[in-house]
Amino acid sequence: MATVAELKAVLKDTLEKKGVLGHLKARIRAEVFNALDDDREPRPSLSHENLLINELIREYLEFNKYKYTASVLIAESGQPVVPLDRQFLIHELNAFEESKDNTM
Repeated sequence: MATVAELKAVLKDTLEKKGVLGHLKARIRAEVFNALDDDREPRPSLSHENLLINELIREYLEFNKYKYTASVLIAESGQPVVPLDRQFLIHELNAFEESKDNTM
């Protein structure tokens, strides 16, 4: 019969191989933050610059499939849940978009 330590090791290894363990840890962090966050305490408003920076960070996180990390960023920063329009970002940053692969 397997010991508890062996079962834990197999479970951890299986979750890591399936790519689930990181998602679970990030989700737990997000839920803990949400539970501890005091809705009565107002957040400072986002400056225009921070709004743009956070949006670029969100785009990076989502591009790399860090969806739970992105959800924590949104919750902690007060960034709008709906992403900013990409054309708006390009205009605000005086950037241009490569037509082949949608990169800025």
